Amino acid sequence: MISITLPDGSVRQYDKGITSLQIALSISEGLARNVLAAEVDGQVWDACRPIEQDAHVKLLTWNDTSGKSTFWHSSAHLMAEALEALYPGTKFGIGPAIETGFYYDVDFGDREFSSDEFKQIEDKIIELAKTKEEYIRKPVSKADAIEYFTEKGDEYKLDLIKDLADGSITFYTQGNFTDLCRGPHIPNTGFIKAVKLMSVAGAYWRGDETRKQLTRIYAVTFPKVSELTEYLHMIEEAKKRDHRKLGKELELFTFSEKVGMGLPLWLPKGAALRERLTNFLQKAQVRAGYEQVITPHIGHKSLYVTSGHYEKYGADSFQPIKTPQEGEEFFLKPMNCPHHCEIYKSKPRSYKDLPVRLAEFGTVYRYEQSGELHGLTRVRGFTQDDAHLFCRPDQVKEEFKKVIDLVLYVFKALGFDNYTAQVSLRDPENKAKYIGTDENWALAESAIIEAAEEKGLITVHELGEAAFYGPKLDFMVKDALGRKWQLGTIQVDYNLPERFELEYTGSDNQKHRPVMIHRAPFGSLERFIAVLIEHCAGNFPLWLSPEQFIILPISEKFEEYAKKLSDVLKDSDICGLIDFRDEKIGRKIRDAEVKKIPYMLIVGEKEAAEGLVSVRKHGQGDLGSMSIEDFKEQITKEIKV
Repeated sequence: MISITLPDGSVRQYDKGITSLQIALSISEGLARNVLAAEVDGQVWDACRPIEQDAHVKLLTWNDTSGKSTFWHSSAHLMAEALEALYPGTKFGIGPAIETGFYYDVDFGDREFSSDEFKQIEDKIIELAKTKEEYIRKPVSKADAIEYFTEKGDEYKLDLIKDLADGSITFYTQGNFTDLCRGPHIPNTGFIKAVKLMSVAGAYWRGDETRKQLTRIYAVTFPKVSELTEYLHMIEEAKKRDHRKLGKELELFTFSEKVGMGLPLWLPKGAALRERLTNFLQKAQVRAGYEQVITPHIGHKSLYVTSGHYEKYGADSFQPIKTPQEGEEFFLKPMNCPHHCEIYKSKPRSYKDLPVRLAEFGTVYRYEQSGELHGLTRVRGFTQDDAHLFCRPDQVKEEFKKVIDLVLYVFKALGFDNYTAQVSLRDPENKAKYIGTDENWALAESAIIEAAEEKGLITVHELGEAAFYGPKLDFMVKDALGRKWQLGTIQVDYNLPERFELEYTGSDNQKHRPVMIHRAPFGSLERFIAVLIEHCAGNFPLWLSPEQFIILPISEKFEEYAKKLSDVLKDSDICGLIDFRDEKIGRKIRDAEVKKIPYMLIVGEKEAAEGLVSVRKHGQGDLGSMSIEDFKEQITKEIKV
C-alpha cells in the first residue's frame, strides 16, 4: 500500500500502482469524468500513469492552468494526426501549449498551405476526437527513437533527439500518430469537443534565420462547444477594445518611425489622461508619507555595474553613450533604483529617520526586439510609477503591508476587482541567475509570504519568477474580458543596499544595512493605460476622462451662452470643450458618442432663455434639463475618487 496526500491534507491508502484517474474515481464518478491530468509531488503527470510510492497528488481539471495546458498540448498532437492523415509526408517540429491554445510548426514540403484549408482540418480533428483514442506513454531508448524518425524521414525530430539523454526519452501515441514528447497528456481524445484554427504564420526552425522556415498553425480547443463560442465572441470584443485602435480614435497617443519604434508620442488628450493618473497616485503617496524625487534619464556605466544591471542586462540594453572624454560611458536609464540608492546615500541616516520612502515617475529605456513591440504594452521607453522604501529589518513586513494597501486602493479606484497575487520566488535549482546570499533570500521570501497572508490575499506561488535581486509580489489582474495582466509589483531587496553599501546608524550607535522595498502600483504608465483602455473599452471613469463634457450648441446663436457655461465648469476644474461646427445636432451627438465623452450638454433657445442645459450621458441617453449649478454639483460628486 502507498499513502496519497490530497490538497485538503487528507491521506488515503491505495494499492501501489494506482493512477490519478483511479484516485479520482474513488472520490466521485463526476470528478473522474473531468480529470485531465494530475500534479504528483509538484510535477504534472498523465492521469493514467501509475504511482509507485507515497505522494502528494492534486487532480487537475479544465479549471486549473496546468489542466488547460495539458489539454491544449494533447490537442496539438491530435491536430498533427489530422495533418498527417490529410497531407501524407508532412513533417513536424514542435507543438507546445501557449497561454490560450497551442501551435504546431509544420513542414509541408513544396506544398503551399493557406487558411482556406482550416475548415477541413477542423472537421478531421473532431472526427478523430470522437474515436476516444487513448494517449499512450512509452519510454524508448535513444537508439530506437533515432531509428523510428530516421525511417519517417523527419529531420526535425532527429534534431531534437540529439540533445536528449538516453533514458529520458518518451513517445506518445494516439490512434495512428506517434510523437516524440515528454508529456503529459489527457486520458483520451474524447475530451476534445470543439476546435478552431486561428491563424497561420512562418517560423524558422529553432528560431534560426539560416534554417528552413516552417508553417506555424495556431489553434484552440475546448471541452464544450459553448466555450468555443464564448471565446470567439471574446476575441471579437477584444478587437473592438484594442488599445491601439481606441488610442487612435480617441486621439490619445501615436507612434512615428522618425522618432523611433516603441517610443510613444502622447497627444494632448493622452497627456491629460496620464497627468490625471499621476496626480491621483501622487496625492495618495503624499498621504502615505512618500517624498517625490527626480533623477536623470542617463547614468554612468559604473552605476549599473555596481547595481548588477550591467552584468545581467548590459548586452541587451541600448548601446552606451560615449562622451568626448576617453573611456567615459553613460547608459540610458533602464531602472530608477540605482539612482534612488545614491539619493539615500547622499546624507547620513539614523534608525529614527527610517523608513525613507522615495517616489518618482521616472522614464526608463530598454531595448526590445522590433518583433516584440506591441502598442503601449511593449515599448522601448516607458514611465514607471516607481518608489523605493529604505527601512529597518523590523519594519519590512509592516511597510510591505502598507504598499499592498496602496496597490489595492489604486485597483479599486480604477475598477480592477478581479485579481490574484503571485508570490514570485527564486528558482532553487538555478541560483546562479540571482545575486545575494541564501540567508537574505530566505528572509525576503518569508516577509512577502507572511505579509500577503496577513492581508488576506488570494496567492499563487511561482518558482523562478523572482527578479535577479529579490523575490516579489506581482498582482495579476483580470480585465473585463477575463484576460490576465501583470500590473502592480512589490519587491523585497536585501542585495542592492549591500552592493551600494547603504547604511543607517542604529540605536546601538553601530552601522546597519537597510532593507529596500521596490514598488510600482501601475507598473508602467504605458502598459497600465493600455490595459485600462481595453478594460473599460475607452469609457474612462469620469475623474480620469480627458474630456468630461462637451457643449453642443444647436446653432451659432447660442455659442456665447455655451462659452459662459464652459467657463463656469472650467473654473471648477471640470474639463471639456465646445463643438462649434456647423453641423446638425444629431451629427454632433453621434460624434460625441463615438469619442466616448461622458456628458453632452445641448443648448438651444429654451436653455439659453432659462439658464439651463439639456444633459445627455454617454451610453445612457437623455437625463433631462437642469441648471448649470445642479449639473456642476452632480459632476463634482461623481469626479471624486
